[in-house]
Amino acid sequence: MLWGLCANDSRAAAALAVPFLIPIAADAHHPHRAAALAVLSGPARARHHGAASRDELLLHRNDPRRHAPDDYDGYGVEVTGYPAGWSVAAARAAITAGTPVLLPLLDDADPSIRRDAAYALATAADPDHTVRTALAIRFATEHDAMVRAALLLAAAETSRAHVQPPAVSWFRERWQDRTEAPEARLAAAIGWLCLTDEPSPEDLHRTIDTFATDERAHAMDALPWMYAAAGTGEPGLLRCVRRMLHPEESEPCDDPWASSP
Repeated sequence: MLWGLCANDSRAAAALAVPFLIPIAADAHHPHRAAALAVLSGPARARHHGAASRDELLLHRNDPRRHAPDDYDGYGVEVTGYPAGWSVAAARAAITAGTPVLLPLLDDADPSIRRDAAYALATAADPDHTVRTALAIRFATEHDAMVRAALLLAAAETSRAHVQPPAVSWFRERWQDRTEAPEARLAAAIGWLCLTDEPSPEDLHRTIDTFATDERAHAMDALPWMYAAAGTGEPGLLRCVRRMLHPEESEPCDDPWASSP
């Protein structure tokens, strides 16, 4: 139901549930903790479904530098008439307040919990870099390739609002690291593309061409960021690659009645 409310651009009601979902997600004995954790940050992200370009991915909202701002700081208005920015702010405030409860989930025994905890924590306000530090500490000891990818995407998302040159360099080192898991190298490449306007170098193209197979792209849809970026039968990773590295290409069409070119 909460996913449906967010998908239908009615976050105001879903945002009210966030403070109650956080303790459920943190309760190791609750039968629905994984489901609660998976949905609790949905209201904290506006207009992210289908976003796969360098300008849009990993942003909490439209960038007012590139999109015409409205009366609600670029968020727009929900279908109910409620300002979407208020819903997003309320959800993010609840997650920020719940950060001390969510941070231990980065060390949970279940990889899917660690992955979704990174996704939720990426929406918290982080003026003291508490979240970014925790993500980096967990990354240093994490062995699961998909969780490593999630930690990188979460770190990129928390860094996107105020990008610093050291962060850009760190992500470059991650996708250039030949000892790193392919999933993590791909996530680092996506993060780097979102954190800088620099032209994509040849070695980044080679890294993506080598590792971004159809099979791996479908597997990486387990990452919430990639699942949200997917569209028209195209896995999220491949859609990000196409939109970021080949923006001139047209969107694929899934209409079986459409005429062939």
